[in-house]
Amino acid sequence: MTRYRFQICIFSILISAIYGRPQGPPGSEIKIISQTNEISPEGGYEWSYETENGIKAQETGTLKKGKGGPDGEDAVVAQGSYSYTDKEGNQISLTYVADDEGGFQPQGAHLPTPPPIPPNIQKALDWIASQPSTTERAGRRRK
Repeated sequence: MTRYRFQICIFSILISAIYGRPQGPPGSEIKIISQTNEISPEGGYEWSYETENGIKAQETGTLKKGKGGPDGEDAVVAQGSYSYTDKEGNQISLTYVADDEGGFQPQGAHLPTPPPIPPNIQKALDWIASQPSTTERAGRRRK
């Protein structure tokens, strides 16, 4: 039994060594120019990095006390950005906010946008929104 465990251990180490090596041809590693990582005792954090090939990313998170999350527990509100140059030479930049109310909300010129809502559909949606809810209608009947 111990011999079997030893063989599995050796096999796992070999697989880790093979797949853990840097990918790409030798000398193609990208160096990190700057990097920060700070965590505050209050639950907030801040990190950033920049690589020699122009990739930049940063994020700041703060702890929102009390009302966050579905059960009223604390929640982290994060905001950040990243940018890089794609294979066609275009600069890609994205900013985002992530919180318990709106979820992940990215913004960037490269993101697809939905087509405009046709006027007749928008008119119908506006009419539906202006109608009282079923709860309001049920409450009015009981009086």
